[in-house]
Amino acid sequence: MKQLLLVTSIFFCIAATAQKNTGSSKPNAAKEAVNKGYNIPITLTPYKNCYIYLGSYYGKGKTLSDSAWLNDKSEGIFKGNEKLTGGIYFIVSPSKTLIEFELLMDDKQHFSIVADTSKRVNPQIKGSADNDLFMTYSKVSLEKGQKIQHLKASLATAKSTKDSTTIREEAIKTEKELQAYREKIIKDNPNSLLTTLFHVMKRPETPEIPIVDGKPDSLYPYRYMKEHYWDGVDFFDDRILRTPFFDPKLEDYFKYYISPEADSIIPEIKIMLLSARTGKEMFPYLLIKFTNKYVKPEYMGQDKVFLYLFNDFYSKGDTTYLDAASRKMIFERAYSLMANQIGEPAPPLVLTDTLGKSKSLYDVNANYTLVIFWDPHCGHCKEQIPRIDSMYEAKWKALGMKVFSVYIYNDNIPDWKKFINEKKLFDWIHVYQTEEVKEYEAKNNIAGFRQLYDARVTPTIYLLDDKKRIIAKQLAMEQFDEIITAKTKQTKK
Repeated sequence: MKQLLLVTSIFFCIAATAQKNTGSSKPNAAKEAVNKGYNIPITLTPYKNCYIYLGSYYGKGKTLSDSAWLNDKSEGIFKGNEKLTGGIYFIVSPSKTLIEFELLMDDKQHFSIVADTSKRVNPQIKGSADNDLFMTYSKVSLEKGQKIQHLKASLATAKSTKDSTTIREEAIKTEKELQAYREKIIKDNPNSLLTTLFHVMKRPETPEIPIVDGKPDSLYPYRYMKEHYWDGVDFFDDRILRTPFFDPKLEDYFKYYISPEADSIIPEIKIMLLSARTGKEMFPYLLIKFTNKYVKPEYMGQDKVFLYLFNDFYSKGDTTYLDAASRKMIFERAYSLMANQIGEPAPPLVLTDTLGKSKSLYDVNANYTLVIFWDPHCGHCKEQIPRIDSMYEAKWKALGMKVFSVYIYNDNIPDWKKFINEKKLFDWIHVYQTEEVKEYEAKNNIAGFRQLYDARVTPTIYLLDDKKRIIAKQLAMEQFDEIITAKTKQTKK
């Protein structure tokens, strides 16, 4: 069974913007030189005569941005001609296995660091107002966090219900104090990088259910959470990508607040991508993330989301972020999905049966049609085809189903017929494509059934209704049965 190649890497082509020196005065030139790039001297004891590294968060993972050589006085410097993308960064040990401490990379990337690895929570950072704020908050957060952990741990040894209640109330009080401290920072420093990070971290608190016309509005908490989930977050801000909070928050949003149907997902993705359009890193990150998620989706029908991405972005030129292999995969995958979307008419099939006669899928008169692409030499097919036939004989046939069975190859007709006879698949319509038709399609650049039905693996199975519209595809037999049962009950009503 062939495996789908996912997009595993993106290549960013971000052109550096040249700063023209239009002024003639030396002070202006000096000011431009200071503002350009980054220059971060660091003293990190006790490391000497070795490299240390500057890293950052990036989506779900971490990445290294620069290295600095420490001399025999533990002194080094991180330096570059172009500014780093803002966000949460960290200093990494020479072995690249340990994060020594975190810092903020704000717009003013000319500051100094003095730190001791035995005091990771207390580095001295000078020349950065954002880091002053961050370090002060980190101390308060650490103190409150340790207190909360201690209180929760002490619950196990509480001697009475009253003691447990007191401990829980104290923990809740401490958590509220920390939240109030964050809110004060946001209010007093609305334009700081730390405030931006707090907005990304924050999850709306579930409101109480209001009473409307004498009845509780049970959907209000959901609507409130969805409407306020992204308050204060700008999707074009590349800095939020370099935090450990954004990606988990994004995944939770789609998991808990967006219906899994493609038609619900697409508008959300559209808003996010259009909002992130000016983000040099955010836009390609989101585009690739959503592509990877929906090119091989978790739920049936979500491949429609991938087609939306293809039609609205990749086919219109948003391919500069891809290597050649990824671009080829995306285009081929899209072409394989265009003709077989849920709710759409199934592509026509006119193939040859075991007696050499032409058979058309659309000539099959049935309440349901199960279209199966399989191979008698496929191990999974040998197991699944007889099971499907048993279900067909026991239940599906009586519901007006017919099976349109396609031998996906044409290289061993005797074995195909032998399998049909041995398994007594006599009530199915068995067809294959002759070599002459296959060559004709290739010569005239006509899409074959493998592309039209995305029949890349065997067995590939589709369920059609009485008008040959696709109801379901690529499910387990039990899942197909559930859908057929539900559809049948709905039809009877």
